[in-house]
Amino acid sequence: MIFGVSFDSADENAAFAKKFDFPYQLLADTDRSIGLAYGACDSPSDQHARRISYIIGPDGSITHAFEKVDASTHPNEVLGLI
Repeated sequence: MIFGVSFDSADENAAFAKKFDFPYQLLADTDRSIGLAYGACDSPSDQHARRISYIIGPDGSITHAFEKVDASTHPNEVLGLI
């Protein structure tokens, strides 16, 4: 399963997905709780999240973390691991 997390509202995420034909579910993390838990931000007042990607195994544990994501190469990096 692939999904993204954004600090935007559910409506803003829906508009983004429609505009860019984004095929994955986007979660609205408006209170920054997911961003804080996964290290994408340092404070609930942060305006933007760092682009971080995780591979989470069937048991719910993080099997790999990408702390810096380059959109041009990241898909192949992930495919190489799975």
